[in-house]
Amino acid sequence: MSVVKIKIESLYKIFGANPKMVMEHVKNGVGKDELLAKYSHVLGLQDINLNVQEKSIQVIMGLSGSGKSTLIRHINRLIEPTAGKITVEDQDVMAYDKNALRNFRREKTAMVFQRFALMPHMTVIKNVSLGLDMQGIKSEETKEKASLWIEKVGLSGYEEKYPQHLSGGMQQRVGLARALTNDADILLMDEAFSALDPLIRKDMQDILLELQSELHKTVVFITHDLDEALKIGDRITILKDGKMDQDDLPADILLNPKTDYVKKFVEDVNRSRVLKAKHIMQKLNGEDISKAIKVNENDFIEKFIDRVVEEKPEMIVVQDKQNKNVGCISSKRLSEILKK
Repeated sequence: MSVVKIKIESLYKIFGANPKMVMEHVKNGVGKDELLAKYSHVLGLQDINLNVQEKSIQVIMGLSGSGKSTLIRHINRLIEPTAGKITVEDQDVMAYDKNALRNFRREKTAMVFQRFALMPHMTVIKNVSLGLDMQGIKSEETKEKASLWIEKVGLSGYEEKYPQHLSGGMQQRVGLARALTNDADILLMDEAFSALDPLIRKDMQDILLELQSELHKTVVFITHDLDEALKIGDRITILKDGKMDQDDLPADILLNPKTDYVKKFVEDVNRSRVLKAKHIMQKLNGEDISKAIKVNENDFIEKFIDRVVEEKPEMIVVQDKQNKNVGCISSKRLSEILKK
């Protein structure tokens, strides 16, 4: 049974001189453009209701100005809401005083930024250790933990280098290691890979997925890239003009878009590259699987499509990490999905 880690209820954010005053206009149907033209206020978020499941990657995506970065910054109260409620593990984040909020940010959440946000005068290991140093953890323990995560993200040997000596991809690995060293339950990633070259970006996506399979953090990941969202998200929320357009499983976003806006987003996506076996599998129900080929639930379609074309099986069995059968995909269903 899934557990809600972060609950966002009726969240509004209006930027301007008197946001409380214009809230009534927004609730009465005044949209983003009209609010700006008539009342000189900017509608950042409007009536956001979202449950983020524990140990999942929740992607929030949309175009520039859709409100996605504004939303993620409400979770740790870098931005204060105009109205609404945010709870983490049933604790009201809006009710925290300064000390409670500081501890929440230090111990419960960690953030990875688009532009890395590394300290240029600190070495890699000092940057990675920063959160633990701020918590007053003993230096020996701090160095041990920092070294572990530096190794996990593939930067062993760079501990004493400075950020300016590293490529963009390497700097973002430092940022990720710093966030993970804090051992926070919640990882907030705001366009974390957007500034990277495509190949480096893919590597970082793979690193994140590999680490998540081991760590099971609650990750809120912001992106404007649908391919990225479909690849890494357990669920995807699409924002438009500060409002939620659709919140769904990746396969449903792709195969069952609920609005014209979402349809336009997904129409040119290469499905074999972003849909995993677990996204499209169905329950086993007495099917003959004696001649079926076996694939892992986290395999993308493109990984096994050549085998399907070559061997022409009627059925594909989907297995978990323990090689237990967890579902199946008929060749007919696979063909229909790729043709849609």
